[in-house]
Amino acid sequence: MADKNEKEPVVLCGANSYEQKYYFNQDFKSLPESIQKELQVMCVLFTEDVGGVLTLEFDGNGTLEFKVAVDDQDYLFDDIGSELLIRRYQKEKRELLESLELYYKIRFLGLPAEEVLSSEEKADE
Repeated sequence: MADKNEKEPVVLCGANSYEQKYYFNQDFKSLPESIQKELQVMCVLFTEDVGGVLTLEFDGNGTLEFKVAVDDQDYLFDDIGSELLIRRYQKEKRELLESLELYYKIRFLGLPAEEVLSSEEKADE
């Protein structure tokens, strides 16, 4: 059972290869258009390459996670390709993903910017 203090994950965006749809959470509409487009391209290309459903979600601590779901009958889903592509995105889009985490922690979790930035600097050391 989940802790009462633990927050539900918040979906930033996602793409679904089965329905050929893209979703963007309007709570984040204040993000620059270029970032919104980059997220859309990333999610849609992922599902076109490997299949399934990809969502980018913030956990209760503000960490941005890649979540993949697959229909039981989807025998064409590329499980290995999925993991490799997520690692590639995490490496190539590191700056974007870290910036989104900072944005979420400050704007949605209400953490003081100084606290968030100083904890990020310590993590980089």
